[in-house]
Amino acid sequence: MEIQLKNNASGILEETKIEDGFYILKFANETNENQSIVRDIDSSFIQFHFCSKGKMQFSFNNGSYALPLLNNKSLLLYNPQRDLPMNLEMEGDSTLISLLISIKKFHSLFSTEANYIPFLGEGNRDKKYYTDTDISPSMHVVLNQIINYNLHTSIKLLYFKGKAYELLSLYFNKPEDVDIEQCPFLVDEENVLKIKRAKEIIIDKMAEPPTLKELSKEIGLPLNKLKDGFKQIYGEPVYAFLFDYKMEVARQLLASRDYNVNEVGLKVGYSTSSHFIAAFKKKYGTTPKKYIMNLN
Repeated sequence: MEIQLKNNASGILEETKIEDGFYILKFANETNENQSIVRDIDSSFIQFHFCSKGKMQFSFNNGSYALPLLNNKSLLLYNPQRDLPMNLEMEGDSTLISLLISIKKFHSLFSTEANYIPFLGEGNRDKKYYTDTDISPSMHVVLNQIINYNLHTSIKLLYFKGKAYELLSLYFNKPEDVDIEQCPFLVDEENVLKIKRAKEIIIDKMAEPPTLKELSKEIGLPLNKLKDGFKQIYGEPVYAFLFDYKMEVARQLLASRDYNVNEVGLKVGYSTSSHFIAAFKKKYGTTPKKYIMNLN
């Protein structure tokens, strides 16, 4: 069933079918207000929820009990005895990635590892299973790549499929088995936090962003690690990411009709309207004025 939004708050709601019995859902509440989301999920599915930003709460049995999901936490839900529909209340400025996989599909992935995964043990296969865990730095990288992907639509499904399987692999990976040589950048969790700080800085200062050298100095990370790390986590170079972000902000401001084209251009850092119009057309294939007209 399609996702149902209970209010008209702005946000991103995207569901992608990876294959039969396997879905990836992306929810982003980009407002300052709470947002409610409902989706039917039957008892044949295992649910993995990853809160990469903000906080939220799942309600069950018509609100008789609830499970919170905080920033940097994941939640696994499984109950073969009854359906567990998603009834989610997201606080403002929150982002959630969810994987829904049927128990049949899941067993096929881990059939040789059934003793390792707790709820696949003989004594647990028919019991409900809820657990919350921290999101590791390597999982954060994959989540950010899913959230901030910038790919041609023809390869989106292939990309999401790969990232969904990677996320599951990292979720069930034992810490002592992690091969740090595979991704040396992630050995130092502090570097990941610095890269996330770099993103926050360029967003806060998007009208007058710092140079890469200034940004590198401000977050305390060498320039080459800033460039490589940012692209690894967010899927594109710093200024390419900033350009996409500015254009999305501009699009939302234009759609609000509270500002004219010149005002929007200034807000996102363009000193002349001609430069802003050219940038907007490069991103969306149309001018800001025509975009506003098409909204009618």
